[in-house]
Amino acid sequence: MKGYSGLRHLAAGALAMALTCGSALAQDAVASFYRGRTVTLIIGSSPGGGYDLYGRLVARFLGRHIPGNPSLVVQNMPGAGSNVAAAYIYNVAPKDGSVIGAIFMGAVVDPLFGEAKRSTHDTAKFNYIGNANSDAYVCLVRSDAGVNSLADVFEKEIVMGASAEGASTRDFPSLLKNLLGVKFKIVAGYPGTREINLAMEKGEVQGGCGQTWSSVAATYPAWFRDKLVKPLVQESNVGYPELDRMGVALSREFAKTPEQKQILELVYSQTTFGRPYVVAPGVPQERVEALRKAFMAAMTDPELVAEAKRINLDIGPIPGDELQALIAKLYATPQDVVDKAKAALVYKP
Repeated sequence: MKGYSGLRHLAAGALAMALTCGSALAQDAVASFYRGRTVTLIIGSSPGGGYDLYGRLVARFLGRHIPGNPSLVVQNMPGAGSNVAAAYIYNVAPKDGSVIGAIFMGAVVDPLFGEAKRSTHDTAKFNYIGNANSDAYVCLVRSDAGVNSLADVFEKEIVMGASAEGASTRDFPSLLKNLLGVKFKIVAGYPGTREINLAMEKGEVQGGCGQTWSSVAATYPAWFRDKLVKPLVQESNVGYPELDRMGVALSREFAKTPEQKQILELVYSQTTFGRPYVVAPGVPQERVEALRKAFMAAMTDPELVAEAKRINLDIGPIPGDELQALIAKLYATPQDVVDKAKAALVYKP
């Protein structure tokens, strides 16, 4: 028995050593690939908006945590609610881990909620690296628009700026208009939130929905300090503490039926992964794992956390494997509920 026990311990030791050596070899191979290489971070929005702000912050710190310490360059690729960027990463970009995408949550769910013929990427096949934060989405309105809460917009029409189909700035106000009956007149075609907000400042539009509170509060603090713009309603399943203190209601509080509430909750479930980072399908698994580990290390890097705090950005990362599971669960939603949500997201002038 002692001999058997000894052999068993030897076998266990040999297995542990083999696993350790295998892990070390994989790490060395990843470092060898990235050493001296430039990694491109594709941001699926125009410069100056919230996605751009987060993406550039991530790009400054991510390289130091990837084995081999590659340099990172940022490239903006706006269009179609970041579906242009998503399609590029899925179909065109090298499938070797040298291109990372910062895409809208709308691009992640577009194959679920959008038209099948429009989708050029299979969301389930992306490799998810991580999520920068789970944000609170809001409708904003100029203080001179003559409305104080969403309840007022059932009686008074206001003009809302929006970007393209598939972007939260277009889909979220369409959802409230179609499902609840609020009187939004949606003016679409703006490249991103920066341009929508500029139009709001100029008085071309009176407001905009589907904007993240953390980024808009950080980018336009004078709006709220000087009471030029105010939050109209929260577009999330869970209230954000700061907005709750301000008395800003959740839009689902205005649902008239359980089905309306269920559809709102389904659509808003994507806000859990408000800022996802992806690489193409086919990237070697050891590089995917290395990027996931590097992403979490970057998002908890004390220097990044301090910089985010200085510019008033919320950081609440979700690991890549957890994000992958969340998206798989979302795509398992019963088809009848998905179909009703899809119909509610189609803008009807």
